[in-house]
Amino acid sequence: MRVRGDVAYDGAPFHGFAVNDGVPTVAGLLNDALSRVLRVDVAVTCAGRTDRGVHAVGQVVSFDLPEGQGPADLEPVDLEWLRHVVNRQVGPSVVVKALSVVDDGFDARFSATGRTYRYRILDRPDGDPFTATRAWHVPAVLDVAAMEVAAGHLLGQHDFSSFCRRPSPRPDGTEAGLVRRVTGASFRRVVDGLSGVELLEFEVSASAFCHQMVRSIVGTLVAVGRG
Repeated sequence: MRVRGDVAYDGAPFHGFAVNDGVPTVAGLLNDALSRVLRVDVAVTCAGRTDRGVHAVGQVVSFDLPEGQGPADLEPVDLEWLRHVVNRQVGPSVVVKALSVVDDGFDARFSATGRTYRYRILDRPDGDPFTATRAWHVPAVLDVAAMEVAAGHLLGQHDFSSFCRRPSPRPDGTEAGLVRRVTGASFRRVVDGLSGVELLEFEVSASAFCHQMVRSIVGTLVAVGRG
């Protein structure tokens, strides 16, 4: 049985999403909790691996569960029960928002039609303790109009090699391509709900992203905003 999960998490305590021996990761925590509860090895697949410190409000994952697998008195597995039990083990930093049975052909990574990231910037002289883990403090007021013009050049399909960490060669010695299609890139001002400070939010959507592509793009656009 193939199961889809919708997950939210605070990425501050984790070294990214993907399993990485010796350090805490979101996938590692989910895998351990699911495997412990279901008494069978479970490995989640995600729609897009996040880097260290990246948060998520709607990360899609999928995993396989043999039919009828689970505690003997709970066959087949009640997904709402499973969600609550897992949340008690992985919370509060990680929350499974929903679980549902999907077609066996569904794969969180390969079935995804797009991904969206939001990157927040505090562009003022003084920092803010309440947004320190959720926004990049840039001690200057940025020229957003110039940044919007620059962001427009990202739209469409391009080779983003200049913005990505070069991937490791495949087993056959070839390199993965770094061509991506960006479908949206825009800025807006938002007010942080906890501290009340105004933040500059950059939202970017694409068919997929390569390693550190979003951070590199934001760093380049901030350089434009600084003149």
